[in-house]
Amino acid sequence: MNTFLVGSAAGFSGDRTDAAPAVVDTLIRRGRPAALIFETLAERTLALAQLARRENPDAGYEPLLADMLAPILVKCLQHRIRIVSNFGAANPAGAARRIHQLADEQNLPRPKIAIVSGDEIANEQGKALLRAQMGNGFDEARFVCANAYIGASAIADAIRAGADIVVCGRVADPSLTLGPVMAHFNWQPDDWDRMARATMAGHLLECGAQVTGGYFADPGYKDVPDLAHVGYPIVEIDENGDFDIGKSEPTGGIIDTRTVTEQLLYELHDPAAYLTPDVVADITEARVRQTGSNRVAVSGIKGHPRPATLKANIFYEGGWLAEGEISYAGPRAGARARLAMDILRQRLPRLKIRFDLIGVLSVFGDDSGARLDKLDAAALAQAGDVRLRAACTHEDKQGASLLLREVVALYTCGPAGGGGVRTSLRARLNATSCEVPRESVSERFSFVE
Repeated sequence: MNTFLVGSAAGFSGDRTDAAPAVVDTLIRRGRPAALIFETLAERTLALAQLARRENPDAGYEPLLADMLAPILVKCLQHRIRIVSNFGAANPAGAARRIHQLADEQNLPRPKIAIVSGDEIANEQGKALLRAQMGNGFDEARFVCANAYIGASAIADAIRAGADIVVCGRVADPSLTLGPVMAHFNWQPDDWDRMARATMAGHLLECGAQVTGGYFADPGYKDVPDLAHVGYPIVEIDENGDFDIGKSEPTGGIIDTRTVTEQLLYELHDPAAYLTPDVVADITEARVRQTGSNRVAVSGIKGHPRPATLKANIFYEGGWLAEGEISYAGPRAGARARLAMDILRQRLPRLKIRFDLIGVLSVFGDDSGARLDKLDAAALAQAGDVRLRAACTHEDKQGASLLLREVVALYTCGPAGGGGVRTSLRARLNATSCEVPRESVSERFSFVE
């Protein structure tokens, strides 16, 4: 049967940059038409990219782009493995220029690069759309940008037009897989069952090593072999949309019915109606079967017509985030860290500070500090190694800096034995979401010379 391979080489911005060669080599050995995806764009990541572009118009794309592509660019171009990614983030054109530069550095013929656009809705027309959708909830005075989640159609069109590499901004994560599959099989965009199956294949690939044992491993309960060298996933999809999922070899990690089932359910609010820009996927009758070592077949997925609206993320100026940390160790470390916290509270009564006593109470704490205040002396006495973390947000950079100065001052103005101070101060963007009519967003591709 005619099948198509899609390999994943990244599941988020900051993922390992040495995963792609094993994926590409496995795709080449399998000898089928193939694509390679890098999924690097979370909502927070896009906010950071927008900040970077504001500082430098040439920035705003994935910072590790060159590290990801340099080891595999030659082989992908030689073997006609299409590269599709959202590493364009806030600046797909800038990413395309960097890839051309990378090809020049490697003395390669310039690849044919398409950029997908239409997701950014920050112009006057876009702001009018957001005002209409959000009413008083749209804070135009603090508005920075907005991006809609677009789908796979422009990716498919670009590949049909001969693109070697497709660079996207805010497309839906599964669309990175669906686009090249649509192009290969020439599916119609209303072939809902096939679209849904390839979408769920993309859903399994989109987080990289999560489906091959990363984020799954729990020693003694869910053991994963050689997780330090975990391989990244590859799907083989047929013309009906059913697929097998395996991983790059030789590598560590595992693909079995447990890892696949966990990832199928990951971030699905409704298994009967997983909303994407391309299709509404229904996995309630999905079948997940082990068909070999590190190989699982997935079938039975159904699709329904795509939503009439698209999700849009809106970013606003969010002031500044200040964070400071200091460590206390040895006898009465917990009591000394608690005293340092009390000093900061008294010194900075106008700041709303989040405190964590790492080693005593942090992940299960709360912003108000209510649980920290209820800690008894016995809990503090048991702690011999505590790191105090203090964080606050402030509209004003100078106001946020007050916290950092006071944390540093704890060296000599605070309890005994404090050390290892670290501070950071960075600008923030706040995000909210809304739905916009599909017809108000025009997704398209263009080639970059």
